[in-house]
Amino acid sequence: MQEVSRAAGISRATFYRHFRSRDELIHELAVDPDPATRDRVLETALDLVGRHGLAALSMDELGATAGVSRATVYRLFPGKPALFREVVRAFSPLEVVVETLSGLQARPPEEVMPAIAMAAARGLRGRMGVLRAVFMEVSGHGPDTAEAIEYVFTRGLSAVISYVIAQMAAGRLRQMHPVLALQSFIGPILFHLMTRELVEERLGLDVTVEDAVSQLATSWVRGMRP
Repeated sequence: MQEVSRAAGISRATFYRHFRSRDELIHELAVDPDPATRDRVLETALDLVGRHGLAALSMDELGATAGVSRATVYRLFPGKPALFREVVRAFSPLEVVVETLSGLQARPPEEVMPAIAMAAARGLRGRMGVLRAVFMEVSGHGPDTAEAIEYVFTRGLSAVISYVIAQMAAGRLRQMHPVLALQSFIGPILFHLMTRELVEERLGLDVTVEDAVSQLATSWVRGMRP
């Protein structure tokens, strides 16, 4: 700040009358943080939410842990609702599921449902903590999760539901409420992924994630045939 004051030809006292801190100056300059900073803040937020929960997350603690200023955190994410939405978007498999589904819209459920199940499983590889944290926060429906929930339903679930409805109309899947159909698809796969480490340890499960998810998805398709 001394260098800035000297270059501007003013005293430090004059500078601090206009800007109370370096962060405030950066805020006024509207300097956008680089992408690496954004990624680091999101990864730190995920870790803190996983350990302490979203309600206990402090934006000040987030900035300090990520090594950035409070002003930078708020420039990236104006509040916890926006922050958590971006955590879900960045670390959940919804985007890869939607991308996979978009290229298979005309294909039958026997191909599509195992494919999107596999895409989700691959997207969560090494991120089971993400799955547990996001599931607990979203299912809790806290005040800071509204934007994340809206993203989950409008971006991810609605695309799969629309496909299921179209396949029911075409006679490829039996008629039932599409939400229940989707829940019966997601439920076993989600439960398997969340409990897999425990089952491997206690019951000696020797089926790969890919095989397990494929079998569960294929079983759902068989059960949904008209």
